[in-house]
Amino acid sequence: MNDWETPLVAPPQPQALVLELCHDLGFHHVRVGRVGRTPHHDRYKDWIEAGHHGAMSYLERNMDIREHPAIRLEKAASVLALGVGYPSTPPPDPGGRTGRVARYAWGRDYHNLVGKRLKKLKKRLRDAGIGSWGGVDTAPILERAWAGATGLGVTGKSCVQFLPGSSSYLFLAVLFVDVELEPDVPIVRDHCGSCTRCLVGCPTQAYHGPWQLDARKCVSYWTIEAPGLPPRTLRPGFGRWFFGCDVCQEVCPHNHDPPGVDEPDLQPRNAWVDLDEILATPDPVLMDRYIGTPLRRPKAHGLKRNAAIVLGNLGDEGAVPALVTHGLTHPNPIVRGASVWALRRLEGLPSCYTDTDPTVLEELRAEDS
Repeated sequence: MNDWETPLVAPPQPQALVLELCHDLGFHHVRVGRVGRTPHHDRYKDWIEAGHHGAMSYLERNMDIREHPAIRLEKAASVLALGVGYPSTPPPDPGGRTGRVARYAWGRDYHNLVGKRLKKLKKRLRDAGIGSWGGVDTAPILERAWAGATGLGVTGKSCVQFLPGSSSYLFLAVLFVDVELEPDVPIVRDHCGSCTRCLVGCPTQAYHGPWQLDARKCVSYWTIEAPGLPPRTLRPGFGRWFFGCDVCQEVCPHNHDPPGVDEPDLQPRNAWVDLDEILATPDPVLMDRYIGTPLRRPKAHGLKRNAAIVLGNLGDEGAVPALVTHGLTHPNPIVRGASVWALRRLEGLPSCYTDTDPTVLEELRAEDS
């Protein structure tokens, strides 16, 4: 070989290249599987047909793609299940009239955070001649099913994916690729055993049984996804949960000592909220405050509905002025109705208050507040 000649270096094999890219781009967990019909799709279809998804109609769409992801990537040969952990240690309870936020929503919206990493991964793979299709929660993909099929944890009785003996505080993404990779081995052992802490601990009893979650009874569904007022029988179970709920994860033995997560964008900036202040803040200002976070999902009137319900649960009569001044006068009847419910529990509803909206009238006429 002449001095000026550059020795040839063999390009990395697809498996090594893909795994290296995933880890370099910030995915904490990576598992590989074979592509075929989506595991447990029949169970998902039964869940939808039973109406347990509530008003989340988007979960009914693209059922063919959910069952056969190769429809979107014709030459799909392998699937990557990707995980990003998020912090789980809450800051001190500030007390007073404050509400709790589920851990996943403490910081930046994971759709943006994980989605940006996935977008970069797709580009790097494309540059290497590898086609891909996937998403982070918003695509028609059953993420937990593919995570389980690749060995990225197991689905607990709570319907939450967890890494045995480690943590369930995990964001999932799934990417299908058109190259054959060596698959990982799924976890076949049942790591829940006889434990039912999640089922028993659910504050609104949203489980019909193991692996049978009815979203229509779930605190997270009602504080994030649902457009209206939750049934009055469920509201006391919300406790201090202002946005989402972590009870099924908090009681899980596999979360006894979750690992620390070094993700600056996910630190607990919004772990607790001042409920009076939520009600008093103008809607546009409230939405601007939470730009880039999951807290924008229910819109301003949803956040104020949630604040009113939690204030009603706290039993602090000091909340009456905020509920009367800002809750009963809000232009959205959902906020006014929730405020009526809270004020009746606090024995602070003005006797002269009237309303013509059917939603609010129903609350005014209710006898089970």
